[in-house]
Amino acid sequence: MGTTGPRRRNRTVTAVVAASAAVVVACGVTGFLVLRDDGGEGNAKAGTEPAATGSASPDGTDRSAAGSGSGPLVPGWNTVVNAKRGITFDVPASWARQSASWVSYVAEDDDPEEKPLVAMMAPAVLKEKWCTSDDDRNGTEEDTPLASTGTTGEKGSKSAAEAAEDTAKTWVYGAYTQPDRTRLTIGEPESYRTKTGVEGSLVTVTSSGSAKKGKCDTDGKAMTFAFKNAAGGFVSWTYFGAHGVPDEVSDTTIRQILGTVRLFKEGDGEG
Repeated sequence: MGTTGPRRRNRTVTAVVAASAAVVVACGVTGFLVLRDDGGEGNAKAGTEPAATGSASPDGTDRSAAGSGSGPLVPGWNTVVNAKRGITFDVPASWARQSASWVSYVAEDDDPEEKPLVAMMAPAVLKEKWCTSDDDRNGTEEDTPLASTGTTGEKGSKSAAEAAEDTAKTWVYGAYTQPDRTRLTIGEPESYRTKTGVEGSLVTVTSSGSAKKGKCDTDGKAMTFAFKNAAGGFVSWTYFGAHGVPDEVSDTTIRQILGTVRLFKEGDGEG
């Protein structure tokens, strides 16, 4: 069964993955994905695999991504783990952690195959129902979260700076400005070191003046920190969310979360 129905206006798609099959559970479409990687373009495609069972569900079952990982560095926060990419980080208790098999991605609005431009696994989401709308008036309301944060493989990147810039600008374009790429303001890469000594490159991208065609449309912001994991491959952590709104997540909070990014080791205690 291929994808059917309209694309959701905020363009962010979520899927639950188990083994090689996944079912799309948001964005106003019903369909299946074969997801081979979380690294972005070319890593997922529409398929005819049956929906997997026993994985996380949109009703909140088994949504904790903590699994195994070090305890939170910030008291009262919760730990998020992407064991596949070897990354752990913490989020405030108000952020809803999705399962370790949960994937969020963005695709071109006019792409019937929903080919991901960029994706993240095991994200944490703030205010999942921050804005609800039925802009296409098909009788189905869709929820837009305020912000999300998660981690990604950066296969093919030649440097941390390149990976950070490409991933940050793709999230803002895909989730907030498409098809207009002229609304992006791309910051210069900055060297960054987390609390645990992970070093890499941080890039911030924002948009301004994006067309507001629907109730939940806003400008966007993304901050991506790219670095090498224990296996020597480039990976990244990204925050993306609504920009220029009254309850926008502060830069201070984003950097607090970023500061907790660390390498994951199998056997670490549960967070």
